Amino acid sequence: MLKIAMAQMEVVPGHPDVNTATILRFIEEARAKGADVVIFPEMAVPGYFLGDTWEQSAFLRDCESYGRDIIAASKDITVMFGNVAIDWQKKNNDGRVRKYNAFFIARDSELVQPDNMPYPYTIKTLMPNYREFDDTRHFFSLQKLARELSTTPSKLLSPVTLKIRGQRYRAGCLLCEDGWSDDYEFAPFELLEKEHLDFYVNISASPYTLGKNDKRNRVFGRQAREAGVPLFYVNCIGLQNNGKTVYTFDGSSTAYNEKGDVVRTLPEYEEALTVLPLAEMKDMAAEPESEEKDIAHIYRALHYGIRRFLENIHMKKIVIGISGGIDSAVAAALYAKVVGPENLLLVNMPSVFNSATTKGLSQQLANNLGCQYMIIPIQESVDHTIKQLEETPMVNLGTGSEMHLKVSSFVAENIQARDRSARVLAGAAAAFGGGFTCNANKAETTVGYSTLYGDQSGFLAALADLWKYQVYALAHYMNDVVYGREVVPQGIIDIVPSAELSSAQNVDEGKGDPIKYPYHDYLFRSFVERWQKATPEDVLEWYKAGTVEKNLGCEEGLVQKYFPTAADFISDLERWWNLFTGMAIAKRIQAPPILAVSRRAYGFDHREAQNGAYYTRRYRELKAELLAE
Repeated sequence: MLKIAMAQMEVVPGHPDVNTATILRFIEEARAKGADVVIFPEMAVPGYFLGDTWEQSAFLRDCESYGRDIIAASKDITVMFGNVAIDWQKKNNDGRVRKYNAFFIARDSELVQPDNMPYPYTIKTLMPNYREFDDTRHFFSLQKLARELSTTPSKLLSPVTLKIRGQRYRAGCLLCEDGWSDDYEFAPFELLEKEHLDFYVNISASPYTLGKNDKRNRVFGRQAREAGVPLFYVNCIGLQNNGKTVYTFDGSSTAYNEKGDVVRTLPEYEEALTVLPLAEMKDMAAEPESEEKDIAHIYRALHYGIRRFLENIHMKKIVIGISGGIDSAVAAALYAKVVGPENLLLVNMPSVFNSATTKGLSQQLANNLGCQYMIIPIQESVDHTIKQLEETPMVNLGTGSEMHLKVSSFVAENIQARDRSARVLAGAAAAFGGGFTCNANKAETTVGYSTLYGDQSGFLAALADLWKYQVYALAHYMNDVVYGREVVPQGIIDIVPSAELSSAQNVDEGKGDPIKYPYHDYLFRSFVERWQKATPEDVLEWYKAGTVEKNLGCEEGLVQKYFPTAADFISDLERWWNLFTGMAIAKRIQAPPILAVSRRAYGFDHREAQNGAYYTRRYRELKAELLAE
């Protein structure tokens, strides 16, 4: 009876030595458990998101060398693993050495040749070039190879025949995207389906995205059911990035039987190895569908991502500026769970505009967490900065004339934000021996509701891919489930969101941020996360049809509540669109790395150009029509 092991391993990007050691350890574990086959993830040797490290020939040679170590370790066991494959005699379209994203199979210290491939490995067919993926920049696809050889991918893509203990098994080998073919010109899975296979293997390096696992179970379950054979999906865990955006890899490796049922799922964010007897899978009971709320998955992604990010940069202590607001409170509760309260310093930095209410809530939060706490008032230093700017003469060296700057109330607000971050938090972090956080949420990041070199600063923006409503949901989840007690004070959850930078944002008078989160969260989400991104033209079409809330997914009645007239609605729409496509882009470019959880995170996932706001001809027509009514 064939026994197949799924090895869910942490892949450390750019460290083939570390990854190979992990693979060799898992091979020994699989052998000890009586497995005939052990499967590792896509790009298990080098990692996946490496930027232009792929252009280093020395690194490529190292990956080949470590690959040979794995092949040599395949005595009496079949090892399936992902690695970069190099044809040193050929070039990619960029003139650099030819690289393939490859699926290797080794048995008894030799590679097993796929039936029709010109190389002793399977080459990835479908190259994702959207969102965070950039495969075509570095890798040569099977489609391109087929054209080069004057043939078709269907003739090259072929099963691998395995000879194990006197039996022959035919395996269909796929690499990640090859199983997600809906929007491609052909489907590798369907091409292999004609080959009378015994099982499929999909090795993946698939980042976590909210809701992706449910969709994958539908897609891969259907594939296994229609083919009538089991499918093994093996994904990695770990943290990888492409510079500006940081992704968690959750694993969730899954075995589907020939009925399409999920019969085994490996845990999120944990290394694990499981062995399944191929012949018994059809009779295995289907695992129950998870009833966990989305926020539970988001919490695990954030906790794991923060922990691994800190480990990667060797940071053990954290400083957070807390205001008595929800974002900094949730950040504090998150980091306290990761580093421990003894390694967390919370700093409250009140000015004359901060109420006794928020100062008291900050103290209550710190007490609940049992962490380090400081109160450093900033009004004196802010006043000193304003006085220096206004009283120091500005000399025109060409004419000898003098002038004095005038600090407006708006500039004074920014001075407060910069004094808190650039002076207090940066100094406190250095003295404490750690780093300070950026606590921005996704709504603020969308429209640049932050201050450059102020509250937008920090080493990581862990909440910047969460809308405000998700931040509130996370506060409830941590109180109810993670801590099992009220850590984020209910008063912080209940209070109106406010930056408290002026008397116009007095929370005790119910005054807060200009962003109306119950509506704007969903409007901004339509700009970013819709696959066909919304523009002001789309929003005005919905307004004209009376379907804004339906299309955005927000609560009914909010448009009339916030915008009694078409002029009000259009003014608000243009205000935020101008910021989203204007100054906010410059701010996002300078923002800290963002930890991704959504289907579209800022950074490399959402590629932007600083071109300014644009309104289509149809938008201008709709605007004129609505304002004339």
